[in-house]
Amino acid sequence: MQSNNEANQDTGFRRSLSLLDGTLLVIGSMIGSGIFIVSAGIARDVGSAGWLVVVWLLSGFITLTAALSYGELSGMFPRAGGQYVYLREAFGKLYGFLYGWSFFAVIQTGTIAAVGVAFGKFAGYLIPSLGDEHLLAGTAEGFHISAAQITGIATIILLTWINTRGVKSGKWIQLFFTLAKLIAMGALILFGFMLAGKTAWNTNWTDAWFARSISKDVGAIMHHSLSQGAIAIAVCTAMVGSLFSSDAWNSVTFIAGEMKRPERNIGLSLFIGTLVVTLIYVCMNLMYLNVMTVSEIANAPADRVATAAALKIFGSDGAKIIALLIMISTFGCNNGLILSGARVYYTMANDKLFLPAAGQLNNRDVPATALWMQCIWASLLCLSGQYGNLLDFIIFTVLLFYILTIGGIFKLRRTMPDHPRPYKAFGYPVIPALYIALASFICIVLLKYKPMYTWPGLIIVILGLPIYYMLIRRSGNDKR
Repeated sequence: MQSNNEANQDTGFRRSLSLLDGTLLVIGSMIGSGIFIVSAGIARDVGSAGWLVVVWLLSGFITLTAALSYGELSGMFPRAGGQYVYLREAFGKLYGFLYGWSFFAVIQTGTIAAVGVAFGKFAGYLIPSLGDEHLLAGTAEGFHISAAQITGIATIILLTWINTRGVKSGKWIQLFFTLAKLIAMGALILFGFMLAGKTAWNTNWTDAWFARSISKDVGAIMHHSLSQGAIAIAVCTAMVGSLFSSDAWNSVTFIAGEMKRPERNIGLSLFIGTLVVTLIYVCMNLMYLNVMTVSEIANAPADRVATAAALKIFGSDGAKIIALLIMISTFGCNNGLILSGARVYYTMANDKLFLPAAGQLNNRDVPATALWMQCIWASLLCLSGQYGNLLDFIIFTVLLFYILTIGGIFKLRRTMPDHPRPYKAFGYPVIPALYIALASFICIVLLKYKPMYTWPGLIIVILGLPIYYMLIRRSGNDKR
């Protein structure tokens, strides 16, 4: 069995991050702006308090089962690159590359762009000149560049620079902003139950399991009841938002080369972090249901559910409070995404499957060039204004890669039976198989009922094929 030092010889990274650091990275990367917004769309899809909570519980359960399964893979391969490494070891370089290509093209950089612009949009509540409505070029109807986009790019550049100064610099940013968002969200949940009356709560739970779709037609709110078969479809399609809000939980696997005792701490970080976020997300939605009716949640202006709730709790200052909370949340979220993402490109470059310069560490033992490459592409996505559409496209593909990665546990049990496994997947084979079954069912439903989320994502992945074979030819790399 490899020691920590032996396992780290091929990376050059310093193991300086603790279990607490890893857990805060998971929490901070998962909680961005989604929890403050996507419940509106979920409420429109399922239309009742009970089913709204079920969507979030089911998303949390699916995320937890995946995190528990990844613990085995992180113990087997405690190296920088995380999921890319797991796919490479289980299925070969092609599958690892297709994940890494999608990761750079849109999964990580598109998320960084979206979170950065979200920071700018909510900064506009406090300083209008920084917001989305302040156009710097173009027109509101067509291509344009807003102050929010520039603000987002500025935060991405700042956080990238901080992370090039060493992993400890990013670590302290992560610690401060993650704790700040947890305290702020805890306070919002507490005040939401203490200061609001029980009228909305009683209304919501009077008929909590009567599923319906909610829409606004000619100014009137319309309700359409759902059949039993339609409920399953509605829950699956509604989970696009909640699963996106719960994504990035695997970020800690990318920095395995910098974790102390990675064979232990990565698995624990995944479990603790995803459990904490799941509990917070469910509590946030219970707070929404205590403050607003399901119809009010579904029709929150611009889907800003948290802002609508805060206005009811705190009055006219509510929007400013939520704006500040989301700015804290998105800033900390992007720090975690930026810190972890570059480690994937670093590992790919050392496999000759990315630009060679990305495979170098600076004098502070961080992949600075990979960080700046990520920064440049994420900034271009900010300017394009298309990052939101790209994220919608990729949700289906992200699930496919998760399914494939967890399927790798079964293959590696067969092909590497004697490989050291400091931690074994909880509930194997039932829990990993359950994740694969649930995620596959969701993918099938999305494939049939929301093709706009599926085919574009697959096209992005397929575009990686010619790039892979071009890199293989140029480098004389082994295809296996």
